[in-house]
Amino acid sequence: MQDEEILAEFRASQALLEGHFILSSGLHSAHYLQCARVLMDPMRASRLASALAARMPRDVRSQIDLVISPAMGGLIIGHEMGRALGVEAMFVERPTGTFELRRGFAIKPGQKVLLMEDVVTTGLSSREAIAAVNVAGGNVIAAGALVDRTAGEVSLGVPFFPLISLNFPTFAEDALPPELAAIPGVKPGSRKEPEAA
Repeated sequence: MQDEEILAEFRASQALLEGHFILSSGLHSAHYLQCARVLMDPMRASRLASALAARMPRDVRSQIDLVISPAMGGLIIGHEMGRALGVEAMFVERPTGTFELRRGFAIKPGQKVLLMEDVVTTGLSSREAIAAVNVAGGNVIAAGALVDRTAGEVSLGVPFFPLISLNFPTFAEDALPPELAAIPGVKPGSRKEPEAA
């Protein structure tokens, strides 16, 4: 799957939005990828996961014992990556602000894990989830995402395999360009944060 085909999947599902968005990182952007929309079609989600699995080096794919994703955004693509790789998929969640395994999920000591995200913007959630997997006895050998919004700049401490890398500019609240500042910001993500101004 080429980049234009991947973006066509986002456009077809109305997942590529334009306006003024406040990202979960707190940064502002004129573009937002709503991965939940691109993943709401099970066949599309399966195609995207299969395309990503095919892009990963064979030696990495063959070592993966388990896929773990952060809730909520990574749930569907994590499950589909598990299907594409033929391994189980679990998720970590933050009931008290720190990622942890719950719901009877457990990692066997030393299991090799692919951490799977929908979108990586700063890498903070991914690094926190990797730390939680390591604490639980897993060994994160790679990370994957549908979208790398850092265009290859993020460092997760493990090899990172995004399906597509994009470089939509992001801005701090006090450094908004006039055209963005003129539009009220909306918070389309899933983290509970202060309401957009």
